[in-house]
Amino acid sequence: MEIRARAPGKIILAGEHAVVHGSAAVAAAIDLYTQSSHHLPPSGEGGAGEVEVDLTDSGLAFSWPCSRLLEALGVTSRKAELQAPRPCSPEELAAIARLVELHEIPEAKIWLSAGLSAFLYLYTSILGCRPGKVVVSSGLPMGAGLGSSAAFSVSLSGALLTAAGVVSAEGAVGGTEWQLLGKDHLELVNTWAFQGEKIIHGKPSGIDNAVSTFGSMIKFKKGELTNLKSGNPVKMLITDTRVGRNTKALVAGVSERASRHPDAMASVFHAVNTISEELSSIVELAATDEIAMTSKEEKLAELMEMNQGLLQCMGVSHASIETVLRSTLKYNLVSKLTGAGGGGCVLTLIPTLLSKLVLEKVTTELESHGFRCFKVEVGGQGLQIHQG
Repeated sequence: MEIRARAPGKIILAGEHAVVHGSAAVAAAIDLYTQSSHHLPPSGEGGAGEVEVDLTDSGLAFSWPCSRLLEALGVTSRKAELQAPRPCSPEELAAIARLVELHEIPEAKIWLSAGLSAFLYLYTSILGCRPGKVVVSSGLPMGAGLGSSAAFSVSLSGALLTAAGVVSAEGAVGGTEWQLLGKDHLELVNTWAFQGEKIIHGKPSGIDNAVSTFGSMIKFKKGELTNLKSGNPVKMLITDTRVGRNTKALVAGVSERASRHPDAMASVFHAVNTISEELSSIVELAATDEIAMTSKEEKLAELMEMNQGLLQCMGVSHASIETVLRSTLKYNLVSKLTGAGGGGCVLTLIPTLLSKLVLEKVTTELESHGFRCFKVEVGGQGLQIHQG
């Protein structure tokens, strides 16, 4: 029996950085996914067998004897506890870290340690020490601000909870083999995924796993989440500059600038809030003809352009981001950074009437700078399950 779960990545359409200072922000799912497949052999819990995880994109696989896991963690899965995930205690996290250290992870991929710790926590908490194999693959670039770790935690939680019989699919995604979960089951998956995210990131906001679980678009402000329903498909070109960035340092830099120029930066944050609120209203409008669609896209482009200008005011742009802006502007296309800035990824709105030839030219020019490009649809489905 194989259970597959796939969860989308995310982008920030508006409001990054300013959201830390009380402004609204808008995040959306994209149709780039992380997939976790689980094979559960029909055997008892504990004892013989192994728990395996194959990370296909990194070319690495890891396994632990069930007896070793049972000795180190002493866990068994109980359905009553699965409905209310408990946080990973410091003692349990230390025990899990020792289990991860049994494997020699290449220095260049040492960041995998946190993900493996999240894997062991989720697997043993949900399925206990029962033998099984999980294979993880992803279409999302790692560490680029597109929610790859959240998609990992959500897809893994979805597959494991389905294997445990705690959640089940309810309806098919039109014309595909994938199925959706009901709202209550999605809520449970999201709660578990957030526990995984806490192991990976320490103090995550919960936004990334919520978008990956529920899909569509979400407006968030001061801890409050509002689900948005996109009235029309929105297409973006995502450019991964391949430039790494230090998110904590960038966030701190904005806060330092705000402390030096409190009045000016308060105006910047207020303007970003207004942009996010207006963008939230526009994306929910349903354009019924070509003229209305063009008008809607023009408004979105203007808001993105203004938001990018304000992000530059915050000091979080980068030479690589400016290169993308100049390249796309040649074709009258509007772009803005998404996420932390300082490198990472840039969004370019693709108008409905843009020709394929122009899009190919833009993509070719961007790739000539060493960037990677992904054409995506924004605001689609969240977690999906396939059993077979």
